[in-house]
Formats: sequence, structure tokens, C-alpha cells
Amino acid sequence: MSEKSVLVLVGSLRAGSTNRQLAEAAVAVAPEGLALSIFEGHGALPLYNEDADIEGELPDAVVEYRAAVAAADAVLVVTPEHNGTIPANLKNAIDWSSRPFGSSSISAKPLAVIGTSFAQFGGIWAQDEARKAYGIAGARVIEATTLAVPNSVVRFAETHPKDDAEIAEQLAAFLGEFASALDELDAEQAAA
Repeated sequence: MSEKSVLVLVGSLRAGSTNRQLAEAAVAVAPEGLALSIFEGHGALPLYNEDADIEGELPDAVVEYRAAVAAADAVLVVTPEHNGTIPANLKNAIDWSSRPFGSSSISAKPLAVIGTSFAQFGGIWAQDEARKAYGIAGARVIEATTLAVPNSVVRFAETHPKDDAEIAEQLAAFLGEFASALDELDAEQAAA
């Protein structure tokens, strides 16, 4: 496997978020061949407005975000669950990456979704919503491998996810499956 750059997008903007910690843990346990980097700028994106989506007049935050998505080989979304769905800032990021229609930065980009939440199912509703929205936006959503960590506020109250042996093992397994899925997509493209 050649090295793949993976842009990590955290759905929570809160500095101490357990999803941010889960993303940091993923970076820490990434296998050889996957270079994960957390994107810090999507919180600065203005609300999507097609009237403002004019090439040459885009806000710097949008230009930077679209360029980061386009440059990555794949995207890993780490999302909390807000009122049973994805956070508004994540939906906004999806909208900005889905344009311009037909040549967007997310178009055909391999993408996986994981997350954690205080709820007993680990935010699976939000993860399903994120996969759906990204799929409609044109990403190649990898659904075969997932990770949902429940009871995050309690579980990670005193332990960072990277220091939780069970979570580190689950993340490593997820990332191994993600890397394999990326290799399979490469093989499909080469055969086409």
C-alpha cells in the first residue's frame, strides 16, 4: 500500500470534545501507510449560501477547506450526535465540499465515519446521517467498517481514548479495515 493522506474532520468544535480526543487517538494509532491529519478550519466556514459561492470571491476559509479535502486521498469524519443527528457545522462543511456541482472536492473521495457520544449506542444515528449526506454529496462512502463508542462522557472522564487499551485496539482494527478498503478502491480503479 502506498501512503494515503487522510483528512480527519471532527464534527465537534469544542476543544475538550470526546470526538476530538477520539480523532487524536486515531492519529496516534494510525498504521503505517495512513497519514492522518486533523483539519482545524471548518469551524470558520460561513453558513453555506449559493449566492456567496462565487469562484474568485470565496472566503479564505472555504478555499482552504476545499483545497484540503481535494488534496487528501481520503476523509475520516469523527462525529458526535446532536439531538439525534449531525452537528450543524458538519452539515455546513458537507455543503461547502459538495460544490461546485460536478467538480466538487468531495466527489468520489473515499470517506468513512466514526464517533462517540454519551448515548448508549455511540452516536450511530449521527454516523448514519453523515454517511447519507456525504453519499448524496458524491463521496465514496465506505460503510463496511465503522466504530461507535457509547457512554463517552463517563468512559473518557479521566482517560484519553488513546490511553484506553480497548478503544486503541478498536481504532487500530478500524483503521486497518479502512486502509484495506482504500487499497480495494485503488485496485478497482486500476482495473477499470
